[in-house]
Amino acid sequence: MMKKSWAGLTAALVVSALLSSCEGPPGADGAPGTPGATGATGATGATGPQGDAGINGVDGRTPQLQLLDTRVRGWVPANRTALDNLLTNYGRSSATYNPAERPVAVFDWDNTVLKNDIGDATFFWLLKHDKILRPSTWLASNPNLSTAGVNALSAACDGLAAVGAPLPTSTDTACADAIFHVYVNALTPPPSPVSAWTVNVTLTNNNPYAWVSQLTAGYRPDEVRAFARAAFEENTAADIGAVQTIGTTTNATGWVRVYDQIRDLIGALQANGFDVWMVTASPQYVVDAIADEVGVRRDHVIGIRPVLTNGLITPTFEGCGAATSGNTSLITFDEGKRCWINKVIFHVPTGTQAQRQTDLKLRPAFVAGDSDTDIAMTKDATRLKLVINRNKGQMMCNGIANAGNSWLVQPMFLQPKAVKTSAYPCSTALDAAGNRIVDENGNVFPADLTEANTPVEAP
Repeated sequence: MMKKSWAGLTAALVVSALLSSCEGPPGADGAPGTPGATGATGATGATGPQGDAGINGVDGRTPQLQLLDTRVRGWVPANRTALDNLLTNYGRSSATYNPAERPVAVFDWDNTVLKNDIGDATFFWLLKHDKILRPSTWLASNPNLSTAGVNALSAACDGLAAVGAPLPTSTDTACADAIFHVYVNALTPPPSPVSAWTVNVTLTNNNPYAWVSQLTAGYRPDEVRAFARAAFEENTAADIGAVQTIGTTTNATGWVRVYDQIRDLIGALQANGFDVWMVTASPQYVVDAIADEVGVRRDHVIGIRPVLTNGLITPTFEGCGAATSGNTSLITFDEGKRCWINKVIFHVPTGTQAQRQTDLKLRPAFVAGDSDTDIAMTKDATRLKLVINRNKGQMMCNGIANAGNSWLVQPMFLQPKAVKTSAYPCSTALDAAGNRIVDENGNVFPADLTEANTPVEAP
């Protein structure tokens, strides 16, 4: 395991982050523990070391206010100031702070906490190590595969292993290529690629993302955690910019890094009494295996949560909102993230109500994301919304418009994109349902918007 880098934290933050990384007991059959089941519980359901008692320190004293460590550079200065003000005005030093109703902070994981995507990294690792078990039928792995997608997968892979046995994707490039292209490109493999999905993306589901979880069917959660941990360590050890070969594809992304700046921010939020969660469209057992890298416990990770049968992962998912258990139409994606935040963190009753924006008291104070898939939960934040700029249209239209003066646009901390000189099509862009995109108040953008060139702190 690589040594963790805590250079961006003061000694007090190190203690707090390490205390908060201690995890509670898992739920039944290895499922994530149930927040609020034991320990000091506030309205958010936080418990144990990451709850208020743990942050107070081993001797029970409340630490002095900790601002973000100035040794961790790379922030837009105005963003650092706004985040410091968030800690000052709403953290434990505030006169209005209530430890029984701690403010909630929610982070997306991939490309927000982590540069690149742990779902991708783990998926590639599975292919390189022959860990995908042949499903009974490819439609059983995901019912939204197209006929062309099913036929391509069957032709390339079915003759290589019995049902339930590992497919030899480390050596059979045709099978590896078929699975790779269906996931990465949503297409059947060359030379004549066509759509591999009947429906690719909705407001509550991304079928390729869901497929990463579904292709771990037949394993136990801790086995998948071990795969994810191995993938993380391999990709963290690789050089920045490294690529890897999957099947005949020679340029698949082969590296990840936790952003020091976001690790520092998470530690500062925890030290100041915020209840910090990860909400991700990667699989639950992939992200909760590595969340301790930033001091977040497994029971504070909400990812794609599969139904378990006899302790084994299945291709179907736990329900949220209108999607009942065993359904595959809603995952932690876009409006599905809002649903799962409402369900797990704020205990909003099940049913369609859980998919709607709720009362201000039942929303995160702070949300950080990078992609349009984070837009619903980011809009829900009541105090600050941090956008890691990856030139994603809905996020950047909202970030630039800055309704309520609560949006912070921050260049990526590694390999930031060049300033986009053309305008984002805010006034005409459509969401996954074909509707005009809107700001956090539900208003259509009256004009296209252009990104500003905002300097950041020197390293």
